[in-house]
Amino acid sequence: MISNKKNKLQGVKLFVVEIIKLGLFVRAFSMAWRSVGASNEDLIRQLKEYGVIGSDAVAKAMIDTDRKHYSPRNPYMDAPQPIGGGVTISAPHMHAFALEYLRDHLKPGAHVLDVGSGSGYLTACFYRYIKSMGASDLTPHADTCIVGIEHQAALVQMSKANLNSDDRSMLDSGTLKIVQGDGRKGYPAHAPYNAIHVGAAAPDTPTELLNQLANGGRLIVPVGPEGGSQYMQQYDKDKNGKVEMKRLMGVMYVPLTDLRS
Repeated sequence: MISNKKNKLQGVKLFVVEIIKLGLFVRAFSMAWRSVGASNEDLIRQLKEYGVIGSDAVAKAMIDTDRKHYSPRNPYMDAPQPIGGGVTISAPHMHAFALEYLRDHLKPGAHVLDVGSGSGYLTACFYRYIKSMGASDLTPHADTCIVGIEHQAALVQMSKANLNSDDRSMLDSGTLKIVQGDGRKGYPAHAPYNAIHVGAAAPDTPTELLNQLANGGRLIVPVGPEGGSQYMQQYDKDKNGKVEMKRLMGVMYVPLTDLRS
């Protein structure tokens, strides 16, 4: 009887802790959404203060990747912004979450796929994060490969121009590539990937992307119908190839499409 009471009490305590965590997350999320930085560094400082960014390495990658090169409108406002072709660049806090959730898989030698890479911003952040984990440049880690895939030719060209405006050495290194293609099918040429990020909502579990995920790798992708309930979902593949899914948060993204749709 006493044991049952203790178990119930422990259960109640755990429930309260989770509610507190959720409350803190919602508070940080809502505060971040209202953030407007005077500069790129100021924006990232605010996201770190609100708890959206939890690591110095992620903060540095985002500080070093000035959003002015990738967002022609309101680069330092924490809200989605149009970049042309009916596409938006995600809010900075969503990019911060993506980096935080994937950072343990962003190491020299890793293969990374950014599906729906848009203006090239997050792809550049992946490059800089991995660079900071290794030597002063990525050439000693010739196996490192970061691929951004986008189905609109105009966005592919724009993102390359953005990256060159930011730092021409990223594309010149050959470590970072921007390719045109249907991201729903992944990019088999450089699979398997240690980390995959998807910047638009898949209607259901993206099987082909899971097939291209390396053992020990992680995929994060918004899943759900356009205009309906969507969740950012995390898929981890263990060393034996078994996949485990975890829901991270409710989100609202445009659908993952090709040019015909």
